[in-house]
Amino acid sequence: MMTSVFEAYLSNQPERVKEALITLREAILEAAPHAAESINYGIPAFALCEGGKRDKQILIAGYKNHIGFYPHPDTIEAFLEDLHEYKFAKGSVQFPLSKPIPKELVMKMVKYRYKQIMDKMKEEV
Repeated sequence: MMTSVFEAYLSNQPERVKEALITLREAILEAAPHAAESINYGIPAFALCEGGKRDKQILIAGYKNHIGFYPHPDTIEAFLEDLHEYKFAKGSVQFPLSKPIPKELVMKMVKYRYKQIMDKMKEEV
């Protein structure tokens, strides 16, 4: 079941973008079922811990030819080898609409980022 914030975002997207966003959302929530959904910077955000702000969120966005995935620069760095076939930058990956969303890779990246956040929170206690 989709939340209203996600549905509202989807309602403005072309069909193939919607499908890819839904697939990406499912992968994120499968890897982090506790994630809280919201809209941040005008795009869907998934807080990986309670009250998590931008650095503790995974964001996604739909574009004309790709889906933007924003897991955090540390996560991109950790998965450089796995991302060689995608366009990526410091904190973002572009998944082209011409290819299926790499669900397994997305799930590994989300789990990695979640562990990183949890480890840092334990250090701060």
